[in-house]
Amino acid sequence: MKMNLPNKLTVLRLCLVPVILVIGILPETIIPYYISCVICATLFIGTAVTDMLDGKIARRDGLITDFGKFLDPIADKLLVSAALLALCNVSIMYLWATLVILAREFVVSGIRMLAASKGNVIAAGKLGKLKMIFQTVAIITLFVAGIVPTGLWSGFEIIQDIIYFAGNIIMVGAVVLTIVSGVEYVKNNIEVLSLNNK
Repeated sequence: MKMNLPNKLTVLRLCLVPVILVIGILPETIIPYYISCVICATLFIGTAVTDMLDGKIARRDGLITDFGKFLDPIADKLLVSAALLALCNVSIMYLWATLVILAREFVVSGIRMLAASKGNVIAAGKLGKLKMIFQTVAIITLFVAGIVPTGLWSGFEIIQDIIYFAGNIIMVGAVVLTIVSGVEYVKNNIEVLSLNNK
């Protein structure tokens, strides 16, 4: 199967999932944490940019495919999960965020697949898109905090704490939006789960 440019960008994002995860969880004896944060932040920002580009290119050039519609959200979810797991080096609280996000995505994906089997396509809601923005900004902020060279000047520690605090606040917002958008999604599409709905 010959892939178009948007699909190639989606596959590239998917291939970067294990790279971000492995680099993010490597112990500091192998790679200093600030270096892993630089690499992870760069890769994650790059994937966020390609995520915007592939959608715009697909719509502009009429290159929207079933393959792309299937793989694009999967790549997004896996990238967010990999980045959050990498951040567990900072705090175990990000594992809880990962579990909440994954649970929501499993439920939403299940409903979407069930709807697709009945010939229905369910588009992402506004809250779902807002949730993705919060997740992306929170992850980038937390990776950037890890880059701050605290050993050079004591004031950098304060700056790092402020960035971590901001990242955590945004992450809390992302988790809240994850839960709220998930509940809204189930509520709005509950008929898909009906046994009598054929």
